[in-house]
Amino acid sequence: MTPSITKVTLDSEGTLAILRFQGDITSASKDVVLGAYEQVSKDHARKILLDFSKVSYLNSSGIALVIQMLMEANRSGQKVQIFGLTPHFQKVFTMVGLTKYTALHPDEVTAKAAFAG
Repeated sequence: MTPSITKVTLDSEGTLAILRFQGDITSASKDVVLGAYEQVSKDHARKILLDFSKVSYLNSSGIALVIQMLMEANRSGQKVQIFGLTPHFQKVFTMVGLTKYTALHPDEVTAKAAFAG
């Protein structure tokens, strides 16, 4: 399935954005994934939620794209929270060290609440 991302900006200041991934995230997704991140960064999002609940397939190249995005967000002082991962990918994300840059949450409500803490 071709990847797509729906960008949603939530708060009135425009500092919180949600990137809702859909489809497969692979090396072919690079322009879509990194392009969406660059756009919310240009829009001055300081807090970013990544929604993986509609991702049907994610391979090692796709995970590398997510790592690249998280490292850039970390360098830029942005905070990122992830939700909607299957239990398998929660394990994979933890094993590859993504939790150094972000936290994994079971749902959107929990992920949003993490920004308040």
